[in-house]
Amino acid sequence: MNTKTIPQTLLGLLCIMMTSSMMTSCSILRALRTDGKEGPNIYSFKHHPHDTIPNGPQPFSFPVAHNQADWIDTLHFYTQGKDYTNITLPEALNGKSKTQGVLIIQNDSIIYEKYWGDISSDRLATVFSVSKSITSLACGIAVDNGFIRNIDDAVTQYLPELKKKDPMWQKLTIRHLLNMQSGLDFDDTYSLNLKGLKRLHAMAKLNYGRNTMRQIRSLKFRKEPGTEHRYESMTSQILGVVIERATGRRFADYLSEKVWKPLQMESPALMDIDSPSHNVAHTFGGISLTMKDLAKIGRLYLNRGMWEGKRIVSENWIRQTTDYDTGNDGYHFNWYNLSSVGSPKAPYPGYYALGIAGQVLYVNPYKKLIMVRFGMNNYNPIFIPEVFEQLSNCTNWE
Repeated sequence: MNTKTIPQTLLGLLCIMMTSSMMTSCSILRALRTDGKEGPNIYSFKHHPHDTIPNGPQPFSFPVAHNQADWIDTLHFYTQGKDYTNITLPEALNGKSKTQGVLIIQNDSIIYEKYWGDISSDRLATVFSVSKSITSLACGIAVDNGFIRNIDDAVTQYLPELKKKDPMWQKLTIRHLLNMQSGLDFDDTYSLNLKGLKRLHAMAKLNYGRNTMRQIRSLKFRKEPGTEHRYESMTSQILGVVIERATGRRFADYLSEKVWKPLQMESPALMDIDSPSHNVAHTFGGISLTMKDLAKIGRLYLNRGMWEGKRIVSENWIRQTTDYDTGNDGYHFNWYNLSSVGSPKAPYPGYYALGIAGQVLYVNPYKKLIMVRFGMNNYNPIFIPEVFEQLSNCTNWE
């Protein structure tokens, strides 16, 4: 999720302002019928077609630590360059932010767990662009399995029908998709002008359209791939299609076999699709799962690709994804580090996955910490990953 993106509640405002000709768009109308003027929320999966990602018969559960970290609520946080200083975690999370739940795990034990609103420990919620980070994991596993030969392969090796389109497709590699360097004329930043409305239509089509491959085949390039980092969801969507083509499996089935069952997820998850007839997974933002199961993705990365003594994804993939690096705006293989928001490097830096409405999975390998936040919006006075970074670097852990 681009931190500069206008919240999707703007969807309704823009739709009201659109001309009558634009209102004929099936995708825009479908968006309004499906999610209303406020746009999607973490429970919108109920109204979207989806596949199930089955879990296995023997779930793993994080134990609850005897000593809970209640001291967390007494700490104060700051954000450089803003008016908000000396603010507590409850103040940052409550009020307009509509936080639904916060889960903090250290050394494999739950030390802080709070829920508000309708969420509970076993309720599914859509994590939006955190799905991109899970898609990246699936890509790494597909590389390890030999389904994808090399991430520097051209996309057209897996989607050969694109060779007939713009010659730029043959320059677009899987690495470009992982690092948001596609050069495609598609982005997630909306504005109140005609060009912005056109982008909104394209994003609505990606979210609510019924034939994703038709949309992919119609894409144009604005720059040569690899020349610029710019966040946009279409790259992760194309990456998901590449994984499906390379493995010969539906995305939900591949995730079930390679992630959900090996990581002993407690609950089946859901994977939005474009339509039952085309069945292309929404790998850019369509996964719905529980907070504790999302934390298991964090545990896998924390343990450098190992789960209970078994290798799930190569350590090299984890290293390329998570090692602190300010290149590419701090965005690597669909994960962020805090340099992406201009924060100075912490003594013990972590990394995170981020989705709209403030869905966050934060991992700090130095302190053996995993932090998860689910929310209905992200109207926080300070940036939640930055709060988690400050929290992980406080002296109370030592």
